Amino acid sequence: MSMILSASVIRVRDGLPLSASTDYEQSTGMQECRKYFKMLSRKLAQLPDRCTLKTGHYNINFISSLGVSYMMLCTDNYPNVLAFSFLDELQKEFITTYNMMKTNTAVRPYCFIEFDNFIQRTKQRYNNPRSLSTKINLSDMQTEIKLRPPYQISMCELGSANGVTSAFSVDYKGAGKISSGHQRLEPATLSGIVGFILSLLCGALNLIRGFHAIESLLQCYLLVYYTGWRNVKSFLTFGLICLCNMYLYELRNLWQLFFHVTVGAFVTLQIWLRQAQGKAPDYDV
Repeated sequence: MSMILSASVIRVRDGLPLSASTDYEQSTGMQECRKYFKMLSRKLAQLPDRCTLKTGHYNINFISSLGVSYMMLCTDNYPNVLAFSFLDELQKEFITTYNMMKTNTAVRPYCFIEFDNFIQRTKQRYNNPRSLSTKINLSDMQTEIKLRPPYQISMCELGSANGVTSAFSVDYKGAGKISSGHQRLEPATLSGIVGFILSLLCGALNLIRGFHAIESLLQCYLLVYYTGWRNVKSFLTFGLICLCNMYLYELRNLWQLFFHVTVGAFVTLQIWLRQAQGKAPDYDV
């Protein structure tokens, strides 16, 4: 019998489970799939936004959007179009119900467990396709899947379910390979975005006045990308900004000097605060 067995809502950046349906079946196959759920949740940030993993008699499908992933387990004969339509409904309802600030600042696993009520209702509807009244939406989803099919994750890419994972990389539609060793920074905050804009402004002002703007551009780079000795480089860059403004003391008034040095200090603080993402905790997904 084809059916949806369980579903979860997971934060992409660290694999934190936000909500999940109740799993009633505790067979050996289901327990094995729960291990795959855990492994996938740790790799969501490295994967395309629509994927399928085939695990024998079961399939794991998921979609990701706005830093949240919606994952479901179904039997291998469950229609693809229904599976991704189900996930699309979960995504729309979750985005409507919870704002991004809540999902980004959540610290406890399953802090949106009340969303399970919607998951269960939607799962029951999709496990009885005759009751579905969304034929137009299903037609749209079928067209979308044909035009952009989900990426098929192979078991060798994922690694073994006993926790010993392989060096994982994905080559998706020419997007290049994404390695598990690639360091990602934490999501940018509002203050970080403001700092980036102000640093660009300082660089533009320096360039217009005929001065070099490399230190401001270097700060922008350090704010956006992870590099080795990143904090040390940011402090050295700030020191260079201070030296340059001392050199330009006679060409600028005190307010201009104060503005450039303050922006440099603010961006240096934002670089220090925006650290690389750590290893995803081993949540019981």
